[in-house]
Amino acid sequence: MRSTPNQQENSVPTGDGTRFPHLFSPFQIGPMRLRNRVMAPPHSSAIGNLWGTDEKEVERTFAYWRSRVSGDGPAWVGGVTGRVRNILIPGFEPHGYGAETTGYFRQPFYVERIGRFVEEMHALGAVVTTQLTLLGGVPHAPSPRRSSTLYNHRPHVLSTHEIAEFVEEYRFSASQARKAGLDGIELHLNHDDLLEWFLSPLTNQRTDAYGGSLENRARFAVEVLTAVREEIGSDMALGVRFNLREEEPGGYTLADGIEIAQYLESTGLLDFLHAVIGSPWGDPSYIQPYFYQPAQWADLAGQLRRSVSLPVIYTGRINSVEVAEKVLADGNADVVGMARAFIADGDILRKAREGRLADIRPCVGGNECITRRYVDKLPFGCAVNPHTSNEIDGPWKQAANPRRILVVGGGPAGMELAALTAESGHTVELWEATDKLGGQLRTILNAPFQEQMARYLEWQERRLEKAGVTVRRNTRATADTVAEAGFDVVAVATGARPRRPAEIEGVDQDYFVYDIRDVLLGNVAVGQEVLVVAQDDHLPPLIVADYLSDRGHDVTIVYPTAGPAPMLGRYILGGMLARLTSRGVQFRFMEDVIGIEEERIRIRHTYSHQESELGAFDSVVLACGGDADSSLYEELRGRVPELHILGDAFAPTRLVAVTRQAYALAKELQK
Repeated sequence: MRSTPNQQENSVPTGDGTRFPHLFSPFQIGPMRLRNRVMAPPHSSAIGNLWGTDEKEVERTFAYWRSRVSGDGPAWVGGVTGRVRNILIPGFEPHGYGAETTGYFRQPFYVERIGRFVEEMHALGAVVTTQLTLLGGVPHAPSPRRSSTLYNHRPHVLSTHEIAEFVEEYRFSASQARKAGLDGIELHLNHDDLLEWFLSPLTNQRTDAYGGSLENRARFAVEVLTAVREEIGSDMALGVRFNLREEEPGGYTLADGIEIAQYLESTGLLDFLHAVIGSPWGDPSYIQPYFYQPAQWADLAGQLRRSVSLPVIYTGRINSVEVAEKVLADGNADVVGMARAFIADGDILRKAREGRLADIRPCVGGNECITRRYVDKLPFGCAVNPHTSNEIDGPWKQAANPRRILVVGGGPAGMELAALTAESGHTVELWEATDKLGGQLRTILNAPFQEQMARYLEWQERRLEKAGVTVRRNTRATADTVAEAGFDVVAVATGARPRRPAEIEGVDQDYFVYDIRDVLLGNVAVGQEVLVVAQDDHLPPLIVADYLSDRGHDVTIVYPTAGPAPMLGRYILGGMLARLTSRGVQFRFMEDVIGIEEERIRIRHTYSHQESELGAFDSVVLACGGDADSSLYEELRGRVPELHILGDAFAPTRLVAVTRQAYALAKELQK
């Protein structure tokens, strides 16, 4: 139990007169003195490459962290990802993340580069730790048993001799971390790490000294912890990040997780425990998207905290300072980990301390920050904050030649452009044809778990007012009214029209076939048995299925692709599919809907082109994307001094893409 005098003393917040006395109270973890109770877990690998030879990418990462840590930033930067060298036979090529075989600690510039990073963070008042990570199954594993039915590659089973080699590789990595001046090390025992595979009864089927009992399954981890502690001594903190439970059937339970933590604590090697939930692919993902409650599993961390004496860090959907304070005040953690909240707003803690909660830019939890880099292989992008990852460019610049700008369309692209250009010093008007801003984002607010999206739209409206944008609602722009208004620059962000695929026979039966937007807005009465035609590679078909099944409808989704939502990454897809299938939503793949009739639905196989039929449905919902509405842009060509188009008016896309477009155009207009 938590009984040590030092920890009980530290658990009492000193307070600072704010609404967040726990969040802003100092705390001691081993040799690390924290100025507040916030840790920023590793996440900057998506923002810039700290390990390559491209110096601008390195500086981009440094600039990101400087902007987050300055002032009232997180006390603890856990942001140095530490991949341990993957020891392989000559010529063997792992796949995916496992393809990073050299290990960061083996880079010739590791000590110099990380040493410089540590110095900068120390100067700003933060401590810095690194993780030691080594992925399981690519190819190394304790036994042939896989961790998920989604992956069928066969591993290489480690011998005791090879285990000893890896222990020494961890030792070397720790020595490099010590030389770089880091404040601590966090051993990765979770999220499909090799050490978790040894800990788990699901993946560890060994019968030697490294399998069977908890002591045996933990032997590899304890040997690594011992080697690391021998290398770093008592001047650096040492902890583990581990799953409180495993999500796959056959994995360990919460009770098992607490027992693992207690056993590791009993070794006397640790200064802290970092508790998390989730897997890389499942329900939930370890990077939980918006359709989970904030801090949904904090009470499990609380059970752990009451069962051990070590400080406990909890990370998982801590998406606001209010949530962070509650987790701490409820006694569920000593420190909270926040990553995406810092990506969305690097000044979140400073604004909280100053009482400016309404100014905090909310994270919407769509995981585009992860998906773009690791799934789409595109540059980093935050859906709500296009400034993030561009800190290297310095503060947002003022326009060299301020002008009068008209933005037509109050959807996400138009709102972002209007705010950015006004913040650059331009005089800006925003014309919106309806009585509400938000465009197509507003159509999804009735779907489950969209509270953060509603907060984001409210935040954007406050931002427009603060920036001095003149917003004219119920103002439908025409080529004549725009041309006569005499603006120096016109940007058309008129969005997209709902798409009814003309190639589907019977698609125009309005009394029976509905567009997704009308369904989500509640403009139509949908029958009990609903067919969703999915011609959209992202979230919308799943969102409308979530909305309808949550209201008790029987839903079937037909996809022409081999699987659902091919543009979604594994960090978001699994949880949504679990939600829908648990409600009985039926999925059909590799089938094109080619005809809609009241008594039958005609389908055709995507590849064989064989035709077949489904039975009758009460309603058909088209989740088929949109067609760009660029008519005003075309009509304005040659009639205004400078004309631009952006957002769905150019080509329908996602929130992160249109806010980035707005950012790029706003930078051009600064010249």
